[in-house]
Amino acid sequence: MSDKKEEFNKHNYSADSIQALEGMEHVRMRPSMYIGDVGVRGLHHLVYEVVDNSIDEALAGHCNNITVIINEDNSITTEDDGRGIPVDLHKKEGISALEVVMTKIGAGGKFDKDSYKVSGGLHGVGVSCVNALSEHLKATVYRDGKIWEQEYERGKSLYPVKAIGDTDKRGTIVTFRPDTTIFTQTIEYNYDTLASRMRELAYLNKGITIHLVDKRATKEDGSFEGETFHSKEGLKEFIKFLDGNREPLMKDVIAFEGEKNGVPVEVAMIYNTSYAENLHSYVNNINTHEGGTHLSGFRRGLTHTLKKFADGSGMLDKLKFDIAGDDFREGLTAIISVKVQEPQFEGQTKTKLGNREVSASVSQAVSEMLTDYLEEHPDDAKTIVQKVILAAQARHAAQKAREMVQRKTVMSIGGLPGKLSDCSEQDPAKCEVYLVEGDSAGGTAKQGRDRAFQAILPLRGKILNVEKAMTHKVFENEEIKNIFTALGVTIGTEEDSKALNLSKLRYHKIVIMCDADIDGSHIETLILTFFFRYMKELIENGHIYIATPPLYLVKRGAKKQYAWNDEERAAIIEDFGEGAKIQRYKGLGEMNAEQLWDTTMNPEFRTLRQIHIDNGVEADRVFSMLMGDEVPPRREFIEKNAVYANIDA
Repeated sequence: MSDKKEEFNKHNYSADSIQALEGMEHVRMRPSMYIGDVGVRGLHHLVYEVVDNSIDEALAGHCNNITVIINEDNSITTEDDGRGIPVDLHKKEGISALEVVMTKIGAGGKFDKDSYKVSGGLHGVGVSCVNALSEHLKATVYRDGKIWEQEYERGKSLYPVKAIGDTDKRGTIVTFRPDTTIFTQTIEYNYDTLASRMRELAYLNKGITIHLVDKRATKEDGSFEGETFHSKEGLKEFIKFLDGNREPLMKDVIAFEGEKNGVPVEVAMIYNTSYAENLHSYVNNINTHEGGTHLSGFRRGLTHTLKKFADGSGMLDKLKFDIAGDDFREGLTAIISVKVQEPQFEGQTKTKLGNREVSASVSQAVSEMLTDYLEEHPDDAKTIVQKVILAAQARHAAQKAREMVQRKTVMSIGGLPGKLSDCSEQDPAKCEVYLVEGDSAGGTAKQGRDRAFQAILPLRGKILNVEKAMTHKVFENEEIKNIFTALGVTIGTEEDSKALNLSKLRYHKIVIMCDADIDGSHIETLILTFFFRYMKELIENGHIYIATPPLYLVKRGAKKQYAWNDEERAAIIEDFGEGAKIQRYKGLGEMNAEQLWDTTMNPEFRTLRQIHIDNGVEADRVFSMLMGDEVPPRREFIEKNAVYANIDA
């Protein structure tokens, strides 16, 4: 009996069975709950959390300079000239306030309304979370004439806060090295990713100077690579930077900065000759890519004010149909930035603002801004209305084209394009479709695939460049219609003509498979541009991938091995020894079905690159630069980033 009782107690689910994880332990056990993931994005998020503390000091008027250094070992050092984190005794905790900030989740000045009116950073995770996920962190504080210091390992202090010298400086320095047991994928920081965020912060907080230094890269003169970001005009400069690759329709950027109903609002916008709508919104420096009340307030203020002006101008008198909200935003690039004391976030990724009071504040600001501009710039006002009328006409044409796509989906056999070789699996979560360049490669892929869960859709040549095409031309394009119908998604509702309906998405993995050459890369970029402009939700939800076929097959006798780059090829040749033969794959069509399956389509051995949007603003700028009309910036980008390209003079 006693044995049975002991066995029962061993498996009994009681209060003692609950593992109580507090503070830092919970961060280390569930890091993705705090920083999103433990991959590349989460790694860079650590830097943003520390920098946000310095930005808060700047917003409060106590900091002018911030320096971010990528050290040789991929540790990060941030330094500011703020007031310095307090080091005196925290009455409740019984330890230095610095140690509280560094080791207690939810601690910090941003939770005290007297310290900061508004603060950046996502949900107050803060530097303590960074400390918990670092194998080593050192905090140095210049405050009250003293230099204070404390070090930590994996979130735990190694010694009490101590004074190590005198100083007439002030500010805080934090150096941390990410924990390789948490960030198992990589701890290598990407300079361009950090530069994009620092540039963004400089535009969003004009007057602040942010220095970025990369000690891993040395210039010819012995100094380190780096950049300094500073903006005098804030969002006006941001718009000029973002729209630098598009042709403007007006002389200057329309801008507003002020406080409405207690909410600081900053808005900047410009119209260009493109057909895309590019709205970027921020709350306390956080990019709210899901939008929210500030974005709806902007749209309402814009539509109401422009509609009132257009009606009064008499330019709409001959139009036979109504103007919709979308028409006022075609070819518009705008940035909306608000500072909210207690932001309420909603949405799947908690980046959708829910504060209702903000909508009226932004709407009022936009209305005032636009009314003044339209009165003072009559020629620009007329140009904007003409652009709106053209957009309305194109929208009607696009609606007919969309209806053709929807009708094709319903009327054709199974609603699927004839070129699609579908899979037998019915569960979309288990299905994947390959968008393959050309009929030849498509035929090989059909033979080599696993018909149970892999579908093949061959695309004829290079699809339409949607960056330079009117909306109705996009929906009339045969290859794009095939993509829509194959995926099973629809676009456009009564409320929003650009809304994407993913409820009937037929494949949860959409794999772009092109030749491993310059033409293949161009086609990949064309397809990605289409997804970014018309099906961005597919990228945001993690459905888009790029296949990586090998560049070489190395053989020697019965031995064979594939290589995906020149370094791998050289290593294989050295391993195989003299007599090794090299086959260079110029295209997918040069592989037989078995080779394509082994290297590129077999889930056990293939490498798929999942497409993420780390920075929506930077992605928008790069796509417009790569696929737009301006040649010089595109050439400069390719020369800087090309791996295999030969650039003609």
